[in-house]
Amino acid sequence: MIARGLIPVVALGALTIMSCSSSKGPAAAHKMDHRSFGQTADGQNVDLYTLTNSNGMEADISTYGAIVVSLKTPDRNGKFADVVLGFDDLKGYLGASTYFGAVVGRYGNRIAKGKFSLDGKEYTLARNNGENSLHGGLKGFDKQVWKAREVGPESLELSYLSKDGEEGYPGNLSVTVTYTLTADNALKIDYDATTDQDTVLNLTNHSYFNLAGEGSGDILGQTMMINADRYTPVDKGLIPTGELRSVEGTPFDFRKPQLIGARINADDEQIRIAGGYDQNFVLNRTGDSLELAARAADPKSGRVMEVLTTQPGVQFYTSNFLDGSVHGKGGHAYARNAAFCLETQHFPDSPNQPGFPTSELKPGEKYHQETVFRFLTAAQ
Repeated sequence: MIARGLIPVVALGALTIMSCSSSKGPAAAHKMDHRSFGQTADGQNVDLYTLTNSNGMEADISTYGAIVVSLKTPDRNGKFADVVLGFDDLKGYLGASTYFGAVVGRYGNRIAKGKFSLDGKEYTLARNNGENSLHGGLKGFDKQVWKAREVGPESLELSYLSKDGEEGYPGNLSVTVTYTLTADNALKIDYDATTDQDTVLNLTNHSYFNLAGEGSGDILGQTMMINADRYTPVDKGLIPTGELRSVEGTPFDFRKPQLIGARINADDEQIRIAGGYDQNFVLNRTGDSLELAARAADPKSGRVMEVLTTQPGVQFYTSNFLDGSVHGKGGHAYARNAAFCLETQHFPDSPNQPGFPTSELKPGEKYHQETVFRFLTAAQ
């Protein structure tokens, strides 16, 4: 668990990282508000919850897709900006295929050819990404209305029952996702699940981050550190080959902070296949608790985001498939490299890759994973 309160000064390359407090004046208590966010096409009511901490940081969470709709954090001068891509209203999310801010499942990322075997039985999933299944299929968790419960002023619990056979997956799966906005400017996500049959599960959040603020241009001048000595190279369908390849001497070496744009067009087969970065990194882990996975920074605003997780991997994606045709908040056209994603996860296609960490969940077991997006500021 992360400690509450102010965050100590740490080093990030040539930058000095400081606690991320605002200049809004006297601290207020945590609070939570909610309002109607509209209705789905079949008439289900959707609510939008706003979590606010004592520093004035805000997180807007929708019951549709368990989506992080907005995340407002301060820069080094205390000026707040929304650092996640998305839409101003529910209609935008209902018509989009971008997964902006959503919890994706039952299986986040790709499963090769929409098939996997479990207990000697083959299961067939929807192919919604070429010949592969992506992010749970045609109507994954990102397109469901979750049941909300307020857990104190700082935590929102969202629950969903995925029935046996939904999108081709076995077992009745009970899922709970809890968002907590902490006093030290971190958005903590707890994922919990149980099943009544053997199944596979890989839950993640698909927020698109731009630390300068959404709609402010590309992220190529922002820096990235990923705590990984290896990554999982992919084939032309973006399915892992099964190899755990060293990042040494490649454009995938982010063990020290690098500009995201420095090698994004490198003459490298993996870069060409993905059109940038869209690979899973094998995190350097020492145990089962929360550990630092990545650290991103925007030199201009001073915003820094640390990602801590219990998961074995993280997908670093540089929004290569955005092309300006999607218009988000305030009418902003979201172009290629308008944001980056850090999707903490089990590895893509794990059900078909016996050498990867297992993503199986059995009756009587309790699935639990945690991810924390922690915001700080850096001095110039």
